[in-house]
Amino acid sequence: MESSRYANPYQTGFLLGLLLVATIYVTGRGLGASGVFKSVVTTTVEAVAPEHAANQPFYQAVVSKHPGASPLKAWLVFEAIGLVIGAFISGLVSHRLTFKTECPPHVPTKVRWIAALFGGACFGIGAMLARGCTSGAALSGMAVLSVGGITTMIAIFGSAYLVAYPFRRLWIGGKQS
Repeated sequence: MESSRYANPYQTGFLLGLLLVATIYVTGRGLGASGVFKSVVTTTVEAVAPEHAANQPFYQAVVSKHPGASPLKAWLVFEAIGLVIGAFISGLVSHRLTFKTECPPHVPTKVRWIAALFGGACFGIGAMLARGCTSGAALSGMAVLSVGGITTMIAIFGSAYLVAYPFRRLWIGGKQS
């Protein structure tokens, strides 16, 4: 049997669970990534338009969570930097580090990028409405048996199931019967 260049998903899931427990124990919070974008956007708006940032409740709520420090010093920002560095090292070590856009032969790269940007924007809006992304609201929420976390996970998988059929041609290609 040929060995895989990918990690065993069961071992990886177990390790992710241990990491989640350790994060909750050390920080008192679970994992999450959508808060990073709040920190980056708030810091950018404060630098470009400080008066606007000072008069908007959204930006002030982010700033108030980091008194006397930049929102970029939030632990979530360091978590995201670690994710990027870890992904780069993983790709490098396993000889999978390539810079390409993967899409089926019948789908132009431009369509793939537009679909990815649209889907990402929808997911980002959903993360703000759900008060967290998949890792924050769903994974970390489910780890502490939060009704909101369980509901978020059901909504994520349920909506993915509902839109999979109409969008299948983007991935499978050709006519579907």
